[in-house]
Amino acid sequence: MLSKKLRLAIRDVPDFPRPGIIFKDITPILKDQVLCRDVIEEFVTRLENIHIDVVAGIESRGFLFGMLLAARLSVPFVPIRKQGKLPYATLSETYQLEYGEATIEIHTDAFEPGTKVLIHDDLLATGGTVSAASRLVQKTGAEVVGFAFLISLDFLHAKERLVEFNKNIISLIAY
Repeated sequence: MLSKKLRLAIRDVPDFPRPGIIFKDITPILKDQVLCRDVIEEFVTRLENIHIDVVAGIESRGFLFGMLLAARLSVPFVPIRKQGKLPYATLSETYQLEYGEATIEIHTDAFEPGTKVLIHDDLLATGGTVSAASRLVQKTGAEVVGFAFLISLDFLHAKERLVEFNKNIISLIAY
């Protein structure tokens, strides 16, 4: 079963990036091309009833499987980046972190109005970043049609924050 293989591959790194955090390191998954392929195929299977025009990946680990997923779905990929990393005119959204605030951006021409966007990131924790990404998508006139995460930390209840944007929330592993 895929979830069991993923659990065995994901490495827990205690006290990273700060004390008290247990970081879920997905880099061992990236070393296994068969497991990577299986991840993408599982996403495709779970997304088969959702019309998707574009996959948007959140910097930086959302780029890894997000780009592969977009290629497999034969749709464009749009990066959602940290402030100051995109070269063209941008829209931005600032959100609260546990220890301050952050800002993410997309290009102003990232989506046409009405575009159906799947937002992807490797991990769903508190939901702050992905909620900000959802607001960015909406600012362009596009529609969030779902979310795809490799991992969700369900004990943080972030999925409850996302249902206002869309109820299609997929995670391959929940902790």
